[in-house]
Amino acid sequence: MLAEEENFAGLAAINRELIAKAEALDSPQRVVLDMDSTEIPVYGQQEQSAYNGHFESTRNHPLLLFNRDGDCLAAQLRPGKVQSAEGWEELLLPEIERQQKLGKEVVFRADAPFAKPEVYEALEMRGVKYAIRIPANDSLERDIAELLTRPVGRPSRKPVVWHKNFLYQAASWKTARRVVAKVEHHAGELFPRLGFIVTNPETGSRAVVRFYSKRGTAEQLIEEGKQAVTMTRLSCRRFRSNEVRLWLSVIAYNLGNLWRRLALPSRIDNWSLTSLQQRLVKTGGRLVKHARYYWLLLAESHLTRRLFGSMVRRIEALPVPAG
Repeated sequence: MLAEEENFAGLAAINRELIAKAEALDSPQRVVLDMDSTEIPVYGQQEQSAYNGHFESTRNHPLLLFNRDGDCLAAQLRPGKVQSAEGWEELLLPEIERQQKLGKEVVFRADAPFAKPEVYEALEMRGVKYAIRIPANDSLERDIAELLTRPVGRPSRKPVVWHKNFLYQAASWKTARRVVAKVEHHAGELFPRLGFIVTNPETGSRAVVRFYSKRGTAEQLIEEGKQAVTMTRLSCRRFRSNEVRLWLSVIAYNLGNLWRRLALPSRIDNWSLTSLQQRLVKTGGRLVKHARYYWLLLAESHLTRRLFGSMVRRIEALPVPAG
């Protein structure tokens, strides 16, 4: 039933409405978007799955979009052989438009597969700031040649880190863009570690690198989704059925994430979704109906009793969004 076209489109709408309720309660003026793909191995004859030599597995290749609070704003299940950035505009551009209509400033982060001229141009045309990693090449390394030489003297135990900011124009670009380079010399390593970020904010080089480095949070969120809500369980034969399963997993993940960041006491708001499952969701209990009340009886535990009560009080105190 959910695989029918009207119902399937409703899953994305339900997910977005769920996040909109949280945004009405707590939404910063500056929205940070992180996009990443992941591999989901399959072990049957699923439609559009394919063997990928890089991951050495037969898989599907979904694309996911997160905000800074860890909410999964959009998802797309894709065939196994597509490139990491394929379909980016279908997920990213509608979300940018939605946030800008609300008067929000939008900032975008992504890894090297999204370092494409069409991505830069689309973001610049919409006034979106971005920080996107770009693969190293000979031209980029020539621009930082003076930083590649190991420092003179005894190697430091701590890495020696240098930054450089310069303009660079690849052959496929219509204009030059700002690139921030990070060079790290580590003790015991012959060659330095290099990183290049294409960016357009006018902040310092170190600030750009710190901002981009937080993009790794998206990878952690994907792993949480795989472990806590079994996002990897795409065992249906039909591709559309697996799309439904992915969306149900995304909605379940967002429910857990909203619970974590809006209802948990601040002293334990760094819990993973797996911790929430094991310590609260899987706690034994029984719902008892009386004439005028319902009683939720939980298994005796000092953690469950105090924590669950605290969460209920925080939920009760949340303001009701207008409309």
